[in-house]
Amino acid sequence: MKSLDKRRRNQYKTKIKEEFPEILTVGRQKFRKKLSLRYGENPGYPAAFYQEEGASGPNLADMEVLQEGIKGLSYINMADMDLGQRLVKKLTEIYKGKLICVLVKHEMPSGVAMGMHPEKTFEKAWKCDSISNFGSVIVFNNEINKNAANLIVESQRNIEVVYSPGYSPEALEVLALRKVLRVVKMGSSLEEPSCDSGLEFKRLAGGLLLQKRFDSKIVSSEDIDVVSERKPTQEEVEAAIFNWIVAAYTRSNSVVIGKKDKVHGIGSGQRSRIDAAENAIHFSKRGYGPEGCVMASDAFMPFPDVVELAAKNKITAIIYPLGSIKDQEVIDKANEFNLAMIVTRKPGEVESERSFLHR
Repeated sequence: MKSLDKRRRNQYKTKIKEEFPEILTVGRQKFRKKLSLRYGENPGYPAAFYQEEGASGPNLADMEVLQEGIKGLSYINMADMDLGQRLVKKLTEIYKGKLICVLVKHEMPSGVAMGMHPEKTFEKAWKCDSISNFGSVIVFNNEINKNAANLIVESQRNIEVVYSPGYSPEALEVLALRKVLRVVKMGSSLEEPSCDSGLEFKRLAGGLLLQKRFDSKIVSSEDIDVVSERKPTQEEVEAAIFNWIVAAYTRSNSVVIGKKDKVHGIGSGQRSRIDAAENAIHFSKRGYGPEGCVMASDAFMPFPDVVELAAKNKITAIIYPLGSIKDQEVIDKANEFNLAMIVTRKPGEVESERSFLHR
């Protein structure tokens, strides 16, 4: 039985040989193979990473693998690193001078926090949801020091990959002690522009979807409007923008709750908005809890039920787009509970920004 169990576990460590071409061409774009991966979404299926020719700046095209670990990078690891780097870069652009830590699991954020010290910021992000963060990829916008490295290698965390702009020599020595850990360095500063075609591809059976990459325009208090009787506090506005950005990188339907420096709960990939909200609140109770949070919803509220749920759990404000035929009913319900309702458009504009993501 032990031998059988070992063989079952080995399927997750076995690298699958791939024979993909060295160059792929899609329209005018060329992609050159950079890395053969352990396997695809599932064991037994080959996979590889191709970098776009001409791509530059902080993206996966210029990453450097410092420690491959005993398993090597997988298809999902790479996808998690990409989403985490995009989110970290966006937050770095908005919150200059802040240290940021993002944990990603199955292409969805599972912990996000800002701070001033590497180890404290990591711990803050980890405690967002320590259960979901088990087996995650961690992305930082700062150099990893020895203290942060000591936390990362603790066995109970089971971190898959750490991805950062830099590492102190002492940190690399500590990270090398965990043989399964993959350590990857960003090739460029997150303050530099990330340059590629800006196009997103999604393969379908018999075809291909193509779109321009989304980039939220909600980056400051000047980009929002208020439609409720109660106006939000400055702290609620800051929390609204922070959590809206996290929601923009979370699989739709997404609802994110949190404060101005950290996420408390994430509801992602649900088929209804109320389910996403319930999940965000449920997961928050593993860590910081929902009380006093601001809620971000990636699309409009079709019914007042999410507002009622938010008020019941002592959430004080909501940021979201307008667009439902029941917008006024939703706003009236928020006024009844004294919630501040922030919408994703500038004052005087008609259209709100929506931030759907389907990865």
